[in-house]
Amino acid sequence: MDAIAVPLDLSPLWISLKVSLLATVFTFFAGIAVAYWMQNYRGKGKSLLEGILISPLILPPTVVGFLLLLLFGKNGPAGQLLLSFDFSIVFTWYGAVITAMVVSFPLMYRTALGAFEQVDSNLLAVARTLGASEWSVFCRILLPLALPGVLAGAVLAFARALGEFGATLMLAGNIPGQTQTIPMAIYFAVEAGAINEAWFWAVIILLMSLSGIVAVNFWRDQQQKRQLFQSAPVKRSLAVKPWGNDREAASARSSRLPAKGAVGLAIDIQKQLANFDLDLAFTVTGSTLGILGGSGAGKSMLLRCIAGMESPTSGQIVLNGRVLFDAKQRINVLSRDRRIGFLVQNYALFPNMTVAQNIAFGLPKSLSAQESRLKVEAQLEAVQLQGYGDRYPNQLSGGQQQRVALARALASEPEVLLLDEPFSALDTHLRSQIEQAMIARLRSFSGVSLLVTHNLEEAYRVCDDLLVLEAGHALADGSKYDIFERPGTLGVAQLTGCKNISPAQMLAEQEILAIAWGIQLRVLKPMPDRLAYVGIRAHQIRFTDQLSQPNTFPCWLASTSETPHRMTVFLKFNLHPADPQDYHLQAEVFKEKWNVLKHKPLPWLVQLDALRLILLEA
Repeated sequence: MDAIAVPLDLSPLWISLKVSLLATVFTFFAGIAVAYWMQNYRGKGKSLLEGILISPLILPPTVVGFLLLLLFGKNGPAGQLLLSFDFSIVFTWYGAVITAMVVSFPLMYRTALGAFEQVDSNLLAVARTLGASEWSVFCRILLPLALPGVLAGAVLAFARALGEFGATLMLAGNIPGQTQTIPMAIYFAVEAGAINEAWFWAVIILLMSLSGIVAVNFWRDQQQKRQLFQSAPVKRSLAVKPWGNDREAASARSSRLPAKGAVGLAIDIQKQLANFDLDLAFTVTGSTLGILGGSGAGKSMLLRCIAGMESPTSGQIVLNGRVLFDAKQRINVLSRDRRIGFLVQNYALFPNMTVAQNIAFGLPKSLSAQESRLKVEAQLEAVQLQGYGDRYPNQLSGGQQQRVALARALASEPEVLLLDEPFSALDTHLRSQIEQAMIARLRSFSGVSLLVTHNLEEAYRVCDDLLVLEAGHALADGSKYDIFERPGTLGVAQLTGCKNISPAQMLAEQEILAIAWGIQLRVLKPMPDRLAYVGIRAHQIRFTDQLSQPNTFPCWLASTSETPHRMTVFLKFNLHPADPQDYHLQAEVFKEKWNVLKHKPLPWLVQLDALRLILLEA
């Protein structure tokens, strides 16, 4: 091959740069705007709109050029409008810019949309609950976190605009010095037999396209190195000090009275979901309400409705006399105006901000820099994280991240604090310490707090009252002591951890038959009108040596299950078990007691205390 020849006329280079850069600037802003709008669009015809937006990427370039010619030609609607101003874009470099914009837009749009969708939606939702406007959420959270993908889209759009040929030829033509871009210079050079000149332009366009990709990759590498530097290990103390004085916190709670006109949080909502309907009505005043239920019971959806992240189908939400949502009156206060703090499962700390910036995010804009700094320092001191303000979230342990997220939520002085399984991401060692610190912090909180969990022991330790959910409906609502002692129904008993339940039949005024266990039991509690089951919790089964005691029966060991501190023993009444799965009850005993019990000859004697029996309706 002969040496590459440098053409005398370099105008295709300048025309291509001018056209591609202008097209990229337009598609950059238009692509971001449309991607953001489409991400939040929930109306009908979304698939059709998506198809229209990406059609230039699918259609042959000549078809795109033909359609543009119909639109901007002298007989087209846009063309006639432009002619009224004595202006035409057909066979001008403006036409080349328009075709480049049209064919490169889908790449910019789709890449930006993909980048936006990769950003954790919890980050955006939490930012809104902290009082941020949509513009602030976009500029401070969404765009910075999606920036690598957005820049990649801009590079792809530039490369696509630079290489456009067919549509440009249809609309702008091939006028040397005016509309002849590099791709057309290559085509007509080959057609004229000037292969060396075609090689020159091919190398130029290749270098221009690759330079943008190399620049973006270099920038990404630098960002990753910076993140690795930020996440370098630091010395951390695993000890978690209590957040505040327990005695002072208890005093604060006991003396706390509702403000004038305050009625706490009143919920009466319905929301249609895919698998069931959320239908709840309850009121929370001055205590921590635990929302207990299995996966998919509607717990997190309830919190999202309270926070304004989701809208109920009907009903009403009232906070301290202020209506946050009312379907009939068409009231639906935005998340940023509800004064609700939300601590989500993954804490949703903004990764592009320091700890101090995270906490300051929800502070009023009217505060001076000095006032904001003092408030941030006060919050850091409250959660025992002094000196951590300049660190980024990825430099913190899970427990520290949770404490920062709580400090951020409380810094905005919310009237309601929503906690969505805040301990689920912590290991066993940290969970107990952080839980105790959380309890102390909640005692000093003057507003209403709701804790969602599926861990019944966690709910019992942290909360004063419980709301038990199943498939979007409340099975029980009241004091945790009442619900655990008197669950009332089979569903509540199961959700509160009762492992021993048998169908039951009333025999006499104070005597029932436990059908599945094959034994008759004396009861002392009032008999339900529709008795259906009897139960007893595993830790309340007593082993005895006195057969004469009421509700005492011989039993045989079927199998055991061991934990570090306890043994679960599976027992069968009346007969030897046929296999490890052939049992009636499971009882929990500490290892010390087990070491004595296991040496006793079978059958053992167990007593089902009449005061511990749980009588249930269906």
